[in-house]
Amino acid sequence: MEFTHFDSEGKSRMVDVTEKSPTERTALASGMVTMEKDTLKRIMDKKITKGSVFEVARIAAIMAAKRAHELIPLCHPLLLTAVDVDFTPDMIRGEVAVDARVRLTGKTGVEMEALTAVSVACLTIYDMCKAVDKGIVFGNIRLIEKTGGKSGIYRRKTE
Repeated sequence: MEFTHFDSEGKSRMVDVTEKSPTERTALASGMVTMEKDTLKRIMDKKITKGSVFEVARIAAIMAAKRAHELIPLCHPLLLTAVDVDFTPDMIRGEVAVDARVRLTGKTGVEMEALTAVSVACLTIYDMCKAVDKGIVFGNIRLIEKTGGKSGIYRRKTE
């Protein structure tokens, strides 16, 4: 497999997608935020003084997906047609699963946009809750599925 972000002389380059045909493309990324159970209860009861944690994190994630090209070198600016962000709290474990699905019809994939959305949602949850829980940990950010393009469908094996 060749590295597409380097030319034959080893110079960095943005991949030329001019000749590629537009296809419908989607990507689903996921991550996990772990916190004290009391912190999650406060989030669910809307007792975090900075506001509705999941709604602010959802907006931050959508904004981040739209700006991934400004953060990641050589990433194409894309006209996203949908960004959906979901939070699944587990009160027993003190965890929140964060999922972002991004969609467009275009010449290049949206994996980086979905991964950026999840990352920024996790960062936002941390930022909004750090005053009550500095021990929050987030991670396991990964691509779950992608569709479209020449390489077709990718689905992560069951974890």
